[in-house]
Amino acid sequence: QVQLVESGGGLVRAGDSLRLSCAASGRTFSSYFMGWFRQAPGKEREFVAAISRSGSHTYYADSVKGRFTISRDNAKNMVYLQMNSLKPEDTAVYYCAATTNNILTTLRRRYDYWGQGTQVTVSS
Repeated sequence: QVQLVESGGGLVRAGDSLRLSCAASGRTFSSYFMGWFRQAPGKEREFVAAISRSGSHTYYADSVKGRFTISRDNAKNMVYLQMNSLKPEDTAVYYCAATTNNILTTLRRRYDYWGQGTQVTVSS
């Protein structure tokens, strides 16, 4: 089992950058594929990015490709989401998630553990 705690959200302007962090508990962090999702008010929670156990493989939603970068540090039990060129439409609560499935997946139901979320607000 793993517990996830996100941090790093805040209020920024369009074009700014922000880095989200997700701290994971447990000794088996490196055995999980990790993902970031987001949920805007009145919308479904949507996939943002995913990373393999070693960090060698990543996958992004088209809406963030080229602007966001997911990474992880297994020695520190951390996963990150670097967000550049932020847009107002990136405003959402961002969630970190872990899956025991050995694939990069965009499906919410495939993720077993979730953090509580961190708010990102981008003003125009």
